Amino acid sequence: MSQSQYDQGFVRRHIGPSESDQQAMLKTIGAASLEALVAETLPAAIRQKQPLDLGKTLSETETLERLRGYAQQNRLLTSLIGQGYYGTITPGVIQRTILENPAWYTAYTPYQPEISQGRLEALLNFQTMIADICGLDIANASLLDEGTAASEAMLMAERVAKPDSDGKPRTHFLVDSDVHPQTLAVVRTRAEPLGVTVVVASADDPSAKGLAALAKDKQFYGILLAYPGSSGEVRDIRDLIKTIHSHGGIAAVVCDLLALTLLEAPGVLGADIAVGSAQRFGVPMLFGGPHAGFMACREDYKRNMPGRLVGMSIDQRGAPALRLALQTREQHIRREKATSNICTAQVLLAVMASMYAVYHGPEGLTEIASRVHRQTAILVAGLAKLGFKIKNQHYFDTVTVETGSKTDSIMTAVRNLGINLRKISPTQIGISLDETTTADILERVWQGFGGNLKFRDLQSAATNHLPASLLRQSSLLAHQIFHQYRSETEMLRYIRKLSDRDLALDRAMIPLGSCTMKLNATTEMVPVTWPEFANLHPFCPPDQAAGYWAMIGDLGERLKTITGYDAITFQPNSGAQGEYAGLLAIRAYHRSRGDHDRVVCLIPASAHGTNPASAQLAGMEVVVVGCDSHGNVDLADLTAKTQQHSARLAAIMITYPSTHGVFEEQIVEICQLIHKHGGQVYLDGANMNAQVGLARPGDYGADVGHLNLHKTFCIPHGGGGPGVGPIGVKSHLAPFFPSVNGGGDSSGDAVGPVSAAPFGSAGILVIPLAYIMMMGGEGLARATEVAILNANYIATRLNSYYPVLYRGKNGRVAHECILDPRGFKDSCGVTVDDIAKRLIDYGFHAPTMSFPVPGTLMIEPTESESKYELDRFIDAMIAIREEIRRVETKIWSSDNSPLR
Repeated sequence: MSQSQYDQGFVRRHIGPSESDQQAMLKTIGAASLEALVAETLPAAIRQKQPLDLGKTLSETETLERLRGYAQQNRLLTSLIGQGYYGTITPGVIQRTILENPAWYTAYTPYQPEISQGRLEALLNFQTMIADICGLDIANASLLDEGTAASEAMLMAERVAKPDSDGKPRTHFLVDSDVHPQTLAVVRTRAEPLGVTVVVASADDPSAKGLAALAKDKQFYGILLAYPGSSGEVRDIRDLIKTIHSHGGIAAVVCDLLALTLLEAPGVLGADIAVGSAQRFGVPMLFGGPHAGFMACREDYKRNMPGRLVGMSIDQRGAPALRLALQTREQHIRREKATSNICTAQVLLAVMASMYAVYHGPEGLTEIASRVHRQTAILVAGLAKLGFKIKNQHYFDTVTVETGSKTDSIMTAVRNLGINLRKISPTQIGISLDETTTADILERVWQGFGGNLKFRDLQSAATNHLPASLLRQSSLLAHQIFHQYRSETEMLRYIRKLSDRDLALDRAMIPLGSCTMKLNATTEMVPVTWPEFANLHPFCPPDQAAGYWAMIGDLGERLKTITGYDAITFQPNSGAQGEYAGLLAIRAYHRSRGDHDRVVCLIPASAHGTNPASAQLAGMEVVVVGCDSHGNVDLADLTAKTQQHSARLAAIMITYPSTHGVFEEQIVEICQLIHKHGGQVYLDGANMNAQVGLARPGDYGADVGHLNLHKTFCIPHGGGGPGVGPIGVKSHLAPFFPSVNGGGDSSGDAVGPVSAAPFGSAGILVIPLAYIMMMGGEGLARATEVAILNANYIATRLNSYYPVLYRGKNGRVAHECILDPRGFKDSCGVTVDDIAKRLIDYGFHAPTMSFPVPGTLMIEPTESESKYELDRFIDAMIAIREEIRRVETKIWSSDNSPLR
């Protein structure tokens, strides 16, 4: 890359320090050049031999043109497929001031409540909305999607169900056959490694194998019911709930938020847990995601609920304050004893859904639901007039039509009129309406069924087809927040008021270690809301999504080149889900070879907490490997444990460079040692930002690993989600990728799906592709080099004030470093929390606190931060050190200083 290209292209705008700044920083740290610094930091054994060849580097304009070409390959029909994904209208004020606003999409997880009150209030609104609509006591701050929420409900039910009367463990879970098929598939995937037997039954089956009969069986610790069902049927579930409760079981319900504005709440009907997706509350379909899954439960079970929970507290002055109150990264605390590997939420999407409810209020939501139901009744009247039978006795917005031998011809005819329907079986078609449905759409549906009917002639047929006994009687969204913002002026000011209470990347550096808070460039974000990408149904015919398939294939090829893996799957919709999918692939690989006893997973003590939690959920036994005094894996301990568990060794999970911020010199030897004993190497990609363009995991021994696209590849954190965690594998593991059509058992090659949609959060995959296109191979390598430079610059300048805990053999850190202020607690009572909170006064988010070493600060500046911003942060840290000195020398008392 020539100097002029660097100065004028996107690379220069992505990378913070100028060429002259880089030279000054290199002089400060005592390195002759970036190349020399990299040579001192990375082990020579892992350096890739050839530069990345990613084709021509594109300008921002050229990138948008290329992505526009992909978008235009998609055919945007009206999708009445339903199955958990619906057309919706995103209010313009929400799209522009939240979804497209960096004050919201560049924020980090609200772990530091003093500078997160806006996000926390929006999430509290979401929790209030979910709990109220579902008629339950408490809700979390969102889960990844409906499928994963349902699987979490299955596991949660097992934890809280009463033991059987004869004391025997219960390992069976009963599922309504009318839940969405993709939801059932994810539930099966989660159940199998943990020894849970999923039994599926129909509510329409009166036999001993039907839902009503099986619910009486005491071997079932819980039940998952659909309300309404995937077929559209609205059933009274009270008797089933009473039955499961009669022997101490737990009732979970998959429900639809819009339907519940008219239908009685699951909690009122007796449900213990409610789950679903908030997608249709103003969030585009996005070809399957990201969307906010939700979970609500009874008060008694709140401490068993996975994910995050926002709570109201009081600050030290007695004023109301919001904070993350429960299950804050539970897996980091309990590790292999964790009951969930959930490390994130879908905050940005949950905020959108909550603001949709604030925008419309209960009256507006009820009016939308009533209109949708009224149009569905009119649709049914027209179909009946054309001689078609509707399977449903009661319905909200979805019906199943008996079409016999005409099924395929009707599907084709309707599609030729610009509408997608759902083929349920060779003789049945499903139709789901939504808030975007118009009279013209209904008339085209009737035309496809062979009739020439007019909407106006059938409006009188709009009778209520909801069961009278299930009409909602409980209150709906009574809190004042859902009643006070009706004008756009007030709505706009409310959203702005909340964002002003937060600190995001649009305001200042967020120096969190292992979280890679780098530039999310506007050009990367622009295509996300293009209609051709935003409004596509994930289960539309493949030929209508040709642009998505091509775009995802392009991204996959580039990631294979970057990582050295042979195959990529994009289904995991978070980093932790990527870990889980990778471990399932390893497990299935061993089982396919008859090695059913290979269940031991070695994990260094320094690993992210999601590693042992994911291993536990994948049915593996975690064995912890110690670290030496330099923060590296203790090779002697590893050798001993590989020998001890050789016959049962499944894998090692290793983060590289390590969470301690160093490149371990022995990584190649570690990989060879594991392979020698028949295990597989899982490389956690959380720190891939230190490797891109310089080293490829697939070349130096890794068999599988995930990539945090929301870190290294610029998908924004969105206040704690969305995330994308695709996995790459070497060829021998590719047959064991999660399959959308899999049922979760590993008797075949593919394991079951780990998320509900075919490509997980497909709607935001344009972001990393745009980033890679605009950076090119040389630009990506330069970004990695500058990330390492920035971290070493901070480590060098601050080392005399706060000792750097770990370094590589040449005294260098990777892309992050750990500062050790623990001595201040002993010398004068100043804690790491005092330093973190004092940084707020200087305008910064705190670094990562007390992970992976309690009482320390882990700092990752990323390549996007300029020397000016780095110096501003360093100056703040030095000023705080001077304040600590004043406490140490008794000029100030610890309780009466700026640090408190």
